[in-house]
Amino acid sequence: MQHLPKIIFVMALGLFYIGNTHYAEKTVRKINHVQAEVEDLRADYTTMKSDLMFASKQSEVARKVKAFGLEESLEPPHKIVVEKGEY
Repeated sequence: MQHLPKIIFVMALGLFYIGNTHYAEKTVRKINHVQAEVEDLRADYTTMKSDLMFASKQSEVARKVKAFGLEESLEPPHKIVVEKGEY
């Protein structure tokens, strides 16, 4: 009877240890799941970025707008100079 408090204390520590282990394993599983999701999102980001860079090239833009009847200007742009009192 005199060892009963010590036995109860050790049992409580054991239950706490088991619960803590389950919580840690659950957290590790959640971390692994989130890491896999991050890797998938990173791959999607890289693919989309590559597609956007390809689609925004001058030759690709010119090819896509040709269907609308637009074409590239062969002349360089001109700089318009306005004097201070002119406008």
